[in-house]
Amino acid sequence: MKKFYVYMLCNKRNGTLYTGITSDIIKRVYEHKNNLAKGFTKKYKIHNLVWYEMHKTAETAIIREKQIKKWKRRWKLELIENHNPEWNDLYETF
Repeated sequence: MKKFYVYMLCNKRNGTLYTGITSDIIKRVYEHKNNLAKGFTKKYKIHNLVWYEMHKTAETAIIREKQIKKWKRRWKLELIENHNPEWNDLYETF
């Protein structure tokens, strides 16, 4: 069964955030970490996976990603802090 992920990356604690969606989180974060994903994350050196959430369907993941992207920054920081208070790079847990 395929899984879908909504995730947030940062360049440092309380730094620049990026929210994305993928069906292969290991591959996608690897691409960000190694600057293979052109654009925002490469430009601002956003490489640390600090939060993610799994979804059963692409539709629910897309809805959640759009919801989070509309949030105030403070809400995003609280979401990260509630699940990962040390802002550890969660990529290492896969």
